[in-house]
Amino acid sequence: MIIQSLLDTDLYKFTMMQVVLHHFPGAQVEYRFRCRTEGVNLRPHLDAIRAELAALYALRFREEELAYLRNLRFMKSDFVDFLGLFQFNEKYLRLGAGEAAGEIDITIRGPWLHTILFEIPVLAIISEVYFRRTQPRPDLDEGRRRLRAKIDLVRTVEPELEFKISDFGTRRRFSAAWHEEVLQTLKREMPQYFAGSSNVWFAMRNNLTPLGTLGHEYMQACQALGPRLRDSQTFAFDKWAQEYRGDLGIAISDTYGVDAFLRDFDMYFCKLFDGARHDSGDPFDWGEKMIAHYRRNRVDPRTKTLIFSDQLSFPLAIGIARRFHGRAKTAFGIGTNLTNDLGYEPINIVIKMTECNGQPVAKVSDAPGKTISRDAGYLRYLRQVFGLEPAEKI
Repeated sequence: MIIQSLLDTDLYKFTMMQVVLHHFPGAQVEYRFRCRTEGVNLRPHLDAIRAELAALYALRFREEELAYLRNLRFMKSDFVDFLGLFQFNEKYLRLGAGEAAGEIDITIRGPWLHTILFEIPVLAIISEVYFRRTQPRPDLDEGRRRLRAKIDLVRTVEPELEFKISDFGTRRRFSAAWHEEVLQTLKREMPQYFAGSSNVWFAMRNNLTPLGTLGHEYMQACQALGPRLRDSQTFAFDKWAQEYRGDLGIAISDTYGVDAFLRDFDMYFCKLFDGARHDSGDPFDWGEKMIAHYRRNRVDPRTKTLIFSDQLSFPLAIGIARRFHGRAKTAFGIGTNLTNDLGYEPINIVIKMTECNGQPVAKVSDAPGKTISRDAGYLRYLRQVFGLEPAEKI
Protein backbone atom coordinates (compact mmCIF):
# COMPACT_ATOMS: atom_id res chain seq x y z
CA MET A 1 0.00 0.00 0.00
CA ILE A 2 1.09 3.58 -0.60
CA ILE A 3 0.65 4.97 2.92
CA GLN A 4 2.38 2.66 5.37
CA SER A 5 2.39 4.91 8.41
CA LEU A 6 0.14 7.64 9.80
CA LEU A 7 3.34 9.65 10.25
CA ASP A 8 3.59 9.81 6.43
CA THR A 9 2.30 13.37 6.41
CA ASP A 10 3.54 16.91 6.98
CA LEU A 11 4.54 18.02 10.46
CA TYR A 12 2.32 21.09 10.37
CA LYS A 13 -0.73 18.83 10.35
CA PHE A 14 0.25 17.64 13.83
CA THR A 15 1.15 21.10 15.12
CA MET A 16 -2.19 22.49 13.91
CA MET A 17 -4.06 19.43 15.19
CA GLN A 18 -2.67 20.01 18.67
CA VAL A 19 -4.09 23.55 18.60
CA VAL A 20 -7.44 22.13 17.47
CA LEU A 21 -7.49 19.67 20.37
CA HIS A 22 -6.70 22.33 22.95
CA HIS A 23 -8.67 25.30 21.61
CA PHE A 24 -11.26 24.22 19.02
CA PRO A 25 -12.18 20.58 19.76
CA GLY A 26 -15.80 21.04 18.66
CA ALA A 27 -15.13 22.72 15.31
CA GLN A 28 -16.83 21.16 12.27
CA VAL A 29 -15.24 21.62 8.84
CA GLU A 30 -15.47 20.77 5.17
CA TYR A 31 -12.66 20.25 2.65
CA ARG A 32 -12.89 19.90 -1.13
CA PHE A 33 -10.51 18.36 -3.66
CA ARG A 34 -9.46 20.16 -6.82
CA CYS A 35 -7.14 19.27 -9.70
CA ARG A 36 -5.72 22.49 -11.13
CA THR A 37 -4.01 20.76 -14.07
CA GLU A 38 -6.25 20.86 -17.13
CA GLY A 39 -6.93 17.75 -19.17
CA VAL A 40 -6.13 15.20 -16.45
CA ASN A 41 -8.52 12.24 -16.38
CA LEU A 42 -8.60 10.80 -12.86
CA ARG A 43 -11.80 8.77 -13.19
CA PRO A 44 -10.15 5.55 -14.42
CA HIS A 45 -8.20 5.50 -11.16
CA LEU A 46 -11.18 5.69 -8.77
CA ASP A 47 -11.15 2.00 -7.81
CA ALA A 48 -7.41 2.04 -7.13
CA ILE A 49 -7.80 5.17 -5.00
CA ARG A 50 -10.63 3.52 -3.05
CA ALA A 51 -8.46 0.48 -2.36
CA GLU A 52 -5.66 2.67 -1.03
CA LEU A 53 -8.11 4.59 1.15
CA ALA A 54 -9.38 1.31 2.62
CA ALA A 55 -5.80 0.50 3.64
CA LEU A 56 -5.41 3.99 5.11
CA TYR A 57 -8.49 3.49 7.29
CA ALA A 58 -6.89 0.38 8.80
CA LEU A 59 -3.75 2.15 10.02
CA ARG A 60 -3.01 3.09 13.62
CA PHE A 61 -0.10 4.91 15.21
CA ARG A 62 2.57 2.47 16.36
CA GLU A 63 4.17 2.78 19.78
CA GLU A 64 7.55 3.77 18.37
CA GLU A 65 5.86 6.50 16.31
CA LEU A 66 4.09 7.90 19.34
CA ALA A 67 7.36 7.83 21.25
CA TYR A 68 9.01 9.79 18.44
CA LEU A 69 6.30 12.44 18.54
CA ARG A 70 6.46 12.59 22.31
CA ASN A 71 10.15 13.50 22.08
CA LEU A 72 9.49 16.54 19.91
CA ARG A 73 9.83 19.55 22.21
CA PHE A 74 6.52 21.17 21.15
CA MET A 75 4.30 18.08 21.31
CA LYS A 76 2.29 17.79 24.52
CA SER A 77 1.62 14.49 26.22
CA ASP A 78 -2.18 14.69 26.12
CA PHE A 79 -2.08 15.26 22.36
CA VAL A 80 0.16 12.25 21.77
CA ASP A 81 -2.15 10.21 24.03
CA PHE A 82 -5.05 11.28 21.78
CA LEU A 83 -3.14 10.17 18.68
CA GLY A 84 -2.75 6.77 20.31
CA LEU A 85 -6.54 6.44 19.98
CA PHE A 86 -6.80 8.01 16.52
CA GLN A 87 -7.91 6.31 13.34
CA PHE A 88 -9.33 7.62 10.09
CA ASN A 89 -13.10 7.21 9.82
CA GLU A 90 -14.34 6.54 6.31
CA LYS A 91 -17.71 8.16 7.02
CA TYR A 92 -16.04 11.57 6.87
CA LEU A 93 -14.78 11.17 3.27
CA ARG A 94 -16.93 10.94 0.15
CA LEU A 95 -15.32 9.94 -3.14
CA GLY A 96 -16.98 9.77 -6.55
CA ALA A 97 -17.01 11.03 -10.10
CA GLY A 98 -17.09 14.79 -10.61
CA GLU A 99 -19.46 16.75 -12.79
CA ALA A 100 -17.00 17.54 -15.59
CA ALA A 101 -15.38 14.93 -17.80
CA GLY A 102 -12.44 13.21 -16.12
CA GLU A 103 -12.96 14.88 -12.76
CA ILE A 104 -13.29 13.15 -9.43
CA ASP A 105 -15.11 14.61 -6.46
CA ILE A 106 -13.73 14.33 -2.94
CA THR A 107 -15.48 15.97 -0.02
CA ILE A 108 -14.20 15.59 3.54
CA ARG A 109 -16.69 16.71 6.15
CA GLY A 110 -16.78 16.23 9.92
CA PRO A 111 -15.05 17.25 13.16
CA TRP A 112 -11.87 19.19 12.42
CA LEU A 113 -10.02 17.12 15.01
CA HIS A 114 -10.87 13.93 13.11
CA THR A 115 -10.52 15.19 9.53
CA ILE A 116 -7.41 17.40 9.63
CA LEU A 117 -5.04 14.52 8.84
CA PHE A 118 -6.84 13.43 5.64
CA GLU A 119 -5.37 16.00 3.24
CA ILE A 120 -1.74 14.95 2.83
CA PRO A 121 -2.09 11.14 2.59
CA VAL A 122 -5.12 11.42 0.28
CA LEU A 123 -3.23 13.70 -2.10
CA ALA A 124 -0.16 11.46 -1.96
CA ILE A 125 -2.36 8.46 -2.78
CA ILE A 126 -3.95 10.20 -5.79
CA SER A 127 -0.58 11.33 -7.14
CA GLU A 128 1.09 7.93 -6.78
CA VAL A 129 -1.88 5.99 -8.14
CA TYR A 130 -1.96 8.31 -11.16
CA PHE A 131 1.73 7.85 -11.93
CA ARG A 132 1.73 4.10 -11.22
CA ARG A 133 -0.93 3.70 -13.89
CA THR A 134 0.26 6.28 -16.44
CA GLN A 135 4.01 5.60 -16.03
CA PRO A 136 4.24 1.91 -15.07
CA ARG A 137 7.96 1.78 -16.02
CA PRO A 138 9.30 5.14 -14.85
CA ASP A 139 12.72 6.35 -15.90
CA LEU A 140 14.27 6.61 -12.44
CA ASP A 141 17.69 7.16 -13.94
CA GLU A 142 16.41 10.38 -15.49
CA GLY A 143 15.12 11.43 -12.07
CA ARG A 144 18.53 10.68 -10.56
CA ARG A 145 20.27 12.65 -13.32
CA ARG A 146 18.05 15.66 -12.62
CA LEU A 147 18.63 15.37 -8.89
CA ARG A 148 22.38 15.19 -9.45
CA ALA A 149 22.22 18.38 -11.52
CA LYS A 150 20.44 20.14 -8.64
CA ILE A 151 23.05 18.96 -6.16
CA ASP A 152 25.88 20.08 -8.43
CA LEU A 153 24.23 23.50 -8.76
CA VAL A 154 23.89 23.89 -4.99
CA ARG A 155 27.56 23.07 -4.54
CA THR A 156 28.43 26.18 -6.57
CA VAL A 157 26.66 28.46 -4.07
CA GLU A 158 28.88 30.84 -2.15
CA PRO A 159 29.48 29.49 1.41
CA GLU A 160 28.65 32.85 2.97
CA LEU A 161 25.02 32.54 1.78
CA GLU A 162 24.45 29.73 4.31
CA PHE A 163 21.99 28.31 1.77
CA LYS A 164 19.52 25.76 3.20
CA ILE A 165 16.74 23.79 1.53
CA SER A 166 14.05 21.55 2.99
CA ASP A 167 11.75 18.95 1.47
CA PHE A 168 8.10 20.04 1.28
CA GLY A 169 7.07 17.51 -1.37
CA THR A 170 4.84 14.85 0.19
CA ARG A 171 1.48 15.73 -1.33
CA ARG A 172 2.47 15.69 -5.02
CA ARG A 173 5.35 13.21 -4.99
CA PHE A 174 5.90 10.69 -7.76
CA SER A 175 5.93 7.85 -5.24
CA ALA A 176 6.78 7.21 -1.61
CA ALA A 177 9.82 5.14 -2.60
CA TRP A 178 11.17 7.88 -4.86
CA HIS A 179 10.50 10.48 -2.16
CA GLU A 180 12.65 8.58 0.33
CA GLU A 181 15.40 7.98 -2.21
CA VAL A 182 15.57 11.74 -2.87
CA LEU A 183 15.85 12.48 0.85
CA GLN A 184 18.54 9.87 1.41
CA THR A 185 20.50 11.24 -1.55
CA LEU A 186 20.30 14.82 -0.27
CA LYS A 187 21.37 13.76 3.21
CA ARG A 188 24.32 11.81 1.84
CA GLU A 189 25.47 14.20 -0.89
CA MET A 190 24.82 17.70 0.51
CA PRO A 191 24.23 17.50 4.28
CA GLN A 192 25.48 21.05 4.86
CA TYR A 193 22.71 22.43 2.61
CA PHE A 194 19.86 20.09 3.60
CA ALA A 195 17.86 21.25 6.63
CA GLY A 196 15.27 18.46 6.84
CA SER A 197 11.84 17.36 5.68
CA SER A 198 8.24 18.26 6.39
CA ASN A 199 7.48 14.53 6.23
CA VAL A 200 7.47 13.11 9.75
CA TRP A 201 7.68 9.46 8.71
CA PHE A 202 10.78 9.93 6.59
CA ALA A 203 12.31 12.28 9.14
CA MET A 204 11.99 9.56 11.77
CA ARG A 205 13.29 6.79 9.49
CA ASN A 206 16.26 8.76 8.20
CA ASN A 207 17.27 10.80 11.25
CA LEU A 208 16.26 14.11 9.67
CA THR A 209 14.82 17.21 11.29
CA PRO A 210 11.00 17.38 10.85
CA LEU A 211 9.94 20.88 9.82
CA GLY A 212 6.65 22.78 9.82
CA THR A 213 4.47 25.23 11.71
CA LEU A 214 1.03 26.27 10.43
CA GLY A 215 -0.88 26.37 7.15
CA HIS A 216 -3.69 28.21 5.43
CA GLU A 217 -6.47 26.00 6.77
CA TYR A 218 -5.75 27.17 10.32
CA MET A 219 -5.99 30.80 9.25
CA GLN A 220 -9.16 30.10 7.27
CA ALA A 221 -10.89 28.27 10.12
CA CYS A 222 -10.30 31.25 12.37
CA GLN A 223 -12.60 33.26 10.09
CA ALA A 224 -15.41 31.28 11.68
CA LEU A 225 -13.89 30.67 15.11
CA GLY A 226 -12.77 34.19 16.01
CA PRO A 227 -14.83 37.07 17.41
CA ARG A 228 -15.26 38.85 14.06
CA LEU A 229 -13.94 38.42 10.54
CA ARG A 230 -11.71 41.51 10.49
CA ASP A 231 -9.86 40.26 13.58
CA SER A 232 -9.52 36.65 12.40
CA GLN A 233 -5.88 36.94 11.37
CA THR A 234 -4.72 38.45 14.67
CA PHE A 235 -6.96 35.97 16.52
CA ALA A 236 -5.20 33.10 14.74
CA PHE A 237 -1.72 34.40 15.61
CA ASP A 238 -2.73 35.04 19.23
CA LYS A 239 -4.09 31.51 19.65
CA TRP A 240 -0.96 30.07 18.08
CA ALA A 241 1.22 32.02 20.48
CA GLN A 242 -0.97 30.95 23.39
CA GLU A 243 -0.38 27.30 22.49
CA TYR A 244 3.33 27.40 21.63
CA ARG A 245 4.58 30.34 23.73
CA GLY A 246 6.99 31.59 21.07
CA ASP A 247 7.98 28.21 19.62
CA LEU A 248 7.12 27.30 16.00
CA GLY A 249 7.15 31.01 15.23
CA ILE A 250 6.77 31.19 11.44
CA ALA A 251 3.62 33.02 10.29
CA ILE A 252 1.90 32.28 6.97
CA SER A 253 1.55 35.57 5.11
CA ASP A 254 -0.85 35.20 2.20
CA THR A 255 -4.23 34.06 3.50
CA TYR A 256 -5.52 37.56 2.69
CA GLY A 257 -2.54 38.77 0.65
CA VAL A 258 0.69 40.22 1.96
CA ASP A 259 -0.59 43.80 2.36
CA ALA A 260 -3.43 42.68 4.65
CA PHE A 261 -0.97 40.47 6.50
CA LEU A 262 1.36 43.38 7.17
CA ARG A 263 -1.48 45.53 8.49
CA ASP A 264 -2.14 42.90 11.16
CA PHE A 265 1.47 41.78 11.74
CA ASP A 266 2.24 44.63 14.11
CA MET A 267 5.29 45.27 16.30
CA TYR A 268 4.15 42.69 18.86
CA PHE A 269 3.95 39.92 16.26
CA CYS A 270 7.12 41.11 14.51
CA LYS A 271 9.00 40.61 17.77
CA LEU A 272 7.18 37.46 18.90
CA PHE A 273 7.36 35.43 15.68
CA ASP A 274 10.68 34.21 14.27
CA GLY A 275 9.68 35.07 10.72
CA ALA A 276 7.15 34.49 7.98
CA ARG A 277 6.53 32.13 5.06
CA HIS A 278 5.96 33.16 1.45
CA ASP A 279 3.57 30.94 -0.54
CA SER A 280 2.25 33.06 -3.42
CA GLY A 281 3.08 36.12 -5.48
CA ASP A 282 6.46 37.52 -6.46
CA PRO A 283 9.01 36.29 -3.88
CA PHE A 284 11.38 39.20 -4.41
CA ASP A 285 8.65 41.82 -3.91
CA TRP A 286 7.44 39.93 -0.84
CA GLY A 287 10.91 39.81 0.68
CA GLU A 288 11.43 43.53 0.15
CA LYS A 289 8.07 44.27 1.79
CA MET A 290 8.87 42.08 4.78
CA ILE A 291 12.29 43.68 5.34
CA ALA A 292 10.84 47.19 5.09
CA HIS A 293 8.02 46.22 7.48
CA TYR A 294 10.44 44.91 10.09
CA ARG A 295 12.45 48.10 9.89
CA ARG A 296 9.33 50.26 10.30
CA ASN A 297 8.56 48.29 13.44
CA ARG A 298 12.07 48.77 14.84
CA VAL A 299 12.98 45.11 14.39
CA ASP A 300 16.28 44.13 12.79
CA PRO A 301 15.30 41.97 9.78
CA ARG A 302 18.66 40.21 9.99
CA THR A 303 17.35 38.47 13.12
CA LYS A 304 14.27 37.13 11.30
CA THR A 305 13.78 34.22 8.89
CA LEU A 306 12.00 34.52 5.55
CA ILE A 307 10.87 31.10 4.34
CA PHE A 308 10.03 30.65 0.68
CA SER A 309 7.89 27.71 -0.43
CA ASP A 310 5.95 28.69 -3.56
CA GLN A 311 6.69 26.46 -6.57
CA LEU A 312 10.42 26.82 -6.06
CA SER A 313 13.11 25.59 -8.39
CA PHE A 314 16.74 25.41 -7.29
CA PRO A 315 17.89 28.34 -9.49
CA LEU A 316 15.04 30.50 -8.16
CA ALA A 317 15.85 29.62 -4.54
CA ILE A 318 19.52 30.48 -5.07
CA GLY A 319 18.55 33.78 -6.70
CA ILE A 320 16.36 34.68 -3.73
CA ALA A 321 19.11 33.77 -1.28
CA ARG A 322 21.54 36.05 -3.09
CA ARG A 323 19.03 38.92 -3.19
CA PHE A 324 18.47 38.94 0.57
CA HIS A 325 21.89 37.86 1.77
CA GLY A 326 22.96 39.97 4.73
CA ARG A 327 19.52 41.56 4.98
CA ALA A 328 17.49 38.68 6.48
CA LYS A 329 17.84 34.97 7.15
CA THR A 330 16.38 32.83 4.37
CA ALA A 331 15.25 29.22 4.08
CA PHE A 332 13.60 27.31 1.25
CA GLY A 333 10.95 24.59 1.21
CA ILE A 334 11.01 22.82 -2.16
CA GLY A 335 8.19 20.45 -3.02
CA THR A 336 7.28 19.07 -6.43
CA ASN A 337 10.60 20.10 -8.00
CA LEU A 338 12.28 17.70 -5.57
CA THR A 339 9.90 14.77 -5.25
CA ASN A 340 8.27 14.65 -8.70
CA ASP A 341 10.89 15.68 -11.26
CA LEU A 342 11.48 12.66 -13.47
CA GLY A 343 10.48 14.20 -16.80
CA TYR A 344 6.71 13.71 -16.47
CA GLU A 345 4.29 16.56 -15.82
CA PRO A 346 3.20 16.52 -12.16
CA ILE A 347 -0.48 17.02 -11.44
CA ASN A 348 -1.33 20.11 -9.41
CA ILE A 349 -3.81 18.74 -6.89
CA VAL A 350 -5.06 20.36 -3.69
CA ILE A 351 -7.50 19.72 -0.86
CA LYS A 352 -8.60 22.98 0.76
CA MET A 353 -10.92 23.90 3.60
CA THR A 354 -14.12 25.48 2.29
CA GLU A 355 -16.30 25.65 5.41
CA CYS A 356 -16.00 25.82 9.19
CA ASN A 357 -18.90 25.56 11.64
CA GLY A 358 -21.37 25.91 8.78
CA GLN A 359 -19.82 29.16 7.54
CA PRO A 360 -17.91 29.59 4.27
CA VAL A 361 -14.20 30.28 4.61
CA ALA A 362 -11.80 31.51 1.97
CA LYS A 363 -8.16 32.07 1.12
CA VAL A 364 -7.29 35.15 -0.94
CA SER A 365 -3.92 34.50 -2.52
CA ASP A 366 -1.26 36.85 -3.87
CA ALA A 367 -1.20 34.72 -7.04
CA PRO A 368 -3.91 34.32 -9.72
CA GLY A 369 -5.54 30.90 -9.63
CA LYS A 370 -4.76 30.12 -5.98
CA THR A 371 -7.70 31.91 -4.38
CA ILE A 372 -9.97 29.39 -2.63
CA SER A 373 -13.69 29.96 -2.05
CA ARG A 374 -16.95 28.14 -2.78
CA ASP A 375 -19.12 31.17 -2.02
CA ALA A 376 -18.73 34.21 -4.27
CA GLY A 377 -20.83 36.38 -1.95
CA TYR A 378 -18.70 35.54 1.06
CA LEU A 379 -15.52 36.16 -0.94
CA ARG A 380 -16.75 39.63 -1.90
CA TYR A 381 -17.57 40.34 1.74
CA LEU A 382 -14.15 39.12 2.89
CA ARG A 383 -12.43 41.34 0.32
CA GLN A 384 -14.44 44.31 1.52
CA VAL A 385 -13.65 43.63 5.18
CA PHE A 386 -9.91 43.36 4.53
CA GLY A 387 -9.84 46.21 2.02
CA LEU A 388 -8.77 44.00 -0.89
CA GLU A 389 -9.19 44.79 -4.55
CA PRO A 390 -11.43 42.52 -6.67
CA ALA A 391 -9.35 39.81 -8.25
CA GLU A 392 -9.60 36.91 -10.67
CA LYS A 393 -12.66 34.73 -10.95
CA ILE A 394 -12.48 31.47 -9.06
